[in-house]
Amino acid sequence: MAKVVVIGLPGDDQLYLADIDAGTVQPIQPPSSGPLAAANDLRKAGGTVVKDVDLAVAVSSSEQVFSGVFDG
Repeated sequence: MAKVVVIGLPGDDQLYLADIDAGTVQPIQPPSSGPLAAANDLRKAGGTVVKDVDLAVAVSSSEQVFSGVFDG
């Protein structure tokens, strides 16, 4: 299974490509057509799109993650 994830955050139009094996995250140009473009359009309209990820949590700092904080 590939360990590459496309991430979009609320309030940020940018998409990011996280390569887990390489330990990198970089901005990517949002696609103008195709399934990823359709998913991005849903996201921009307020929807949430999840595929092949079973846990994703946004927190305000890495310190929160290491302290076990999980705000609901």
